[in-house]
Amino acid sequence: MWKIGDAQPRIEDPKLVRGEGAYTDDRRAANGLFMYVLRSTAASARLDSMDIEAARAMPGVVEILTGADLVADGLGTIRPRISHPGPDGGDMRVPEIFALATDLVQFVGHPIAIVLAETQSQAEDAAEAIDLELTERPATTDVLKAIAEDAPKVWPDLPDNRCYRVEKGNGAAVEAAIETAAHVSRARLKISRVTAVALEPRAAVASWSEDAGYTIELGTQSPHRIRDDLAKVMNEPSDRIRVVAKETGGSFGMKNFAYTEYSLALWAARRTGRPVQWLATRTESFLADSHAREQWADATLALDSEGRFTALDVTIYAALGACMGPSTTHPQVANLGGLAGVYRTPAIRAVVEGIFVNSQMVAPYRGAGRPEATYVIERMIDIAAAETGWDRAELRRINLIGADEMPYKTGLIFTYDSGDFTGVLDRALDAADWSGFPARRDEAAARGRLRGIGIANPIEIAGGPANKPHPEFITLRVAPQGNASLVVGSCDSGQGHATAFRQLLVDRLGLDPEAVDFSFGDTGALAQGTGTFGSRSLSAVGAALYDGIDQLTDQMRPAAAQAMGNGAEASDITFADGLFMTSQGDSVTFLEALAAAPKPIEIESHAGAEGATFPNGCHVCEIEVDPETGQVEVVNYTVVDDVGTVINPLLVKGQIAGGVAQGLGQALMEEILYDPETGQILSATFMDYAMPRAADLPGIDIISFPVPTLMNPLGAKGAGEAGTVGALAAGISAVADALSPRGVTHLDMPATPSAIWRALEGNSLASIR
Repeated sequence: MWKIGDAQPRIEDPKLVRGEGAYTDDRRAANGLFMYVLRSTAASARLDSMDIEAARAMPGVVEILTGADLVADGLGTIRPRISHPGPDGGDMRVPEIFALATDLVQFVGHPIAIVLAETQSQAEDAAEAIDLELTERPATTDVLKAIAEDAPKVWPDLPDNRCYRVEKGNGAAVEAAIETAAHVSRARLKISRVTAVALEPRAAVASWSEDAGYTIELGTQSPHRIRDDLAKVMNEPSDRIRVVAKETGGSFGMKNFAYTEYSLALWAARRTGRPVQWLATRTESFLADSHAREQWADATLALDSEGRFTALDVTIYAALGACMGPSTTHPQVANLGGLAGVYRTPAIRAVVEGIFVNSQMVAPYRGAGRPEATYVIERMIDIAAAETGWDRAELRRINLIGADEMPYKTGLIFTYDSGDFTGVLDRALDAADWSGFPARRDEAAARGRLRGIGIANPIEIAGGPANKPHPEFITLRVAPQGNASLVVGSCDSGQGHATAFRQLLVDRLGLDPEAVDFSFGDTGALAQGTGTFGSRSLSAVGAALYDGIDQLTDQMRPAAAQAMGNGAEASDITFADGLFMTSQGDSVTFLEALAAAPKPIEIESHAGAEGATFPNGCHVCEIEVDPETGQVEVVNYTVVDDVGTVINPLLVKGQIAGGVAQGLGQALMEEILYDPETGQILSATFMDYAMPRAADLPGIDIISFPVPTLMNPLGAKGAGEAGTVGALAAGISAVADALSPRGVTHLDMPATPSAIWRALEGNSLASIR
């Protein structure tokens, strides 16, 4: 049960279901203080004055710190890790952003001051007693209105709310192809604003000492990246900051970078000389956790007379929020290549404009640009099929890249190394009984229901960047007694790393899985690491682990010769399939050789994949709509996925099912909303922000169609984001199909019951132009 390909149950789960997980807020530091963040209630305002004296004198209050204190102490500003060309071709426009507001507040939830007290309630009471005077300024939370000439300026010294402009592809070829196309489809597509909604809200426990420097405990996917982000803000070398991550409590990209509250907690610990604890409330999470996705895309798809794609032209207006974090500028651009889809489209142009609005910043959320790109191309294919009379599946089929064309350089950025897209499509259509759908639609109509079927062929980059994937770092230690320890730079946040990486060790070395100690998440235990994101962990850690195993077995050849006891020469020994062997056929197992080793052996390895991989698949979603209420029921969902070599089928199915749930959540119900006039957030509790429950989803039929990659030694392509990448498009495709007999050809996400009902009643929300 511990070999590659075995459906080994997760060994992480028993501890968690018994309530023995160690989450950040379970920690109580001795003599610790509680931190409360005072936040702006205005979307845009000038901070005229702040009187903290009465609040400072309240019971239990130890300190109150403001933006002026922060600047005086020399803390640095927060900047994005990734830069793009500015809208005028110069540098990207990046405002000066401190962890606390100094003169302006730019969104509801903008941190203004922190209160440190002996109890949480004392800190909250004191914050309410701070006397603030704000002069409100005009605000805009609508990305399309923000680029109008007369729009309010989010940052007064940035003239038009534009941060950057990126253009990729061949614009001249695109324009020429559109000019001569037999058919051209155009649409303006909305991709809604959502947030991750983690099981445990963001939390931190920070401490400081003169000797050890800073330590912060928190939930994250990338402790080393957060350490480096914090070092820049705190103006300290990285080795003076230790980040410790245990149970993440859910992240999906949202906890993958350093937030302002983390640097504030460290700063407060140094200022007071006492540990500082902070936990966001749920409403605070909706205000201050990173949001994601919000974009409008103007898309054009050109076809020839035989239905073949000749050009795709996409301009994206991406909302950034007001105050940028380390990852804000990443998701809109890094995965643009996904717009090409799995199709032969010779000419593609993609333009992205990053736009400031008076809202919380955006950052990666499960897929980080991949679901958005897939949604645009897949939605445009559906629209073109409806306009030309093509069957949606057949229009896709005739444009698919063939397996014999691999490796295939698309018209936009990416080169796909492997895949059988036609095989995946055919398997999915068969499993979902696509051909039998008309009968099911008729049966539903007899019951007064509208039945629809949706399809999407997602592809995504995994383990990138495309040209040079990030390496991962590990330490592997084995002892003659047969026990081993593995420390990795990636950080588990529900993927099942302890199970999967044990499987790799057992499969290669024959170790007892019970004798393997696995750890992650402490920058004090492993000096370098990259982290968990972009569906990279298996390929990156796998490459580093296989490199480490090669180093280990090479060092163990003398011990293997000794274990053979027949005069074998170390130089004549090779290792394969768990055995050390000589050319004469003598052999010993890894454990037998290890027992002859004079002392424990420790290996450090940092390695990465040779190139990015491209997981792909086909999603088919079938729904029924009650036209009287607009209520949607998802009745069937089929996924055929090529994630390369499958190490553990149970883990893969769990990842894909969870991703589908999140994608359908955004397609059908989830949305962060701001009041368009005041900039107040309207969805800051679970009363207003709907998420899918188990009863909202059917059993998901997940079928593996592996085409191994050669980009890493495992042949694995990654599965962490695959479900979400396809579900967004498949869900909306199904809704549009269900409503099409009533004359509704498009509905922007989320397709809520009220939106569907209004569309059916004639107040269409269609945004096709």
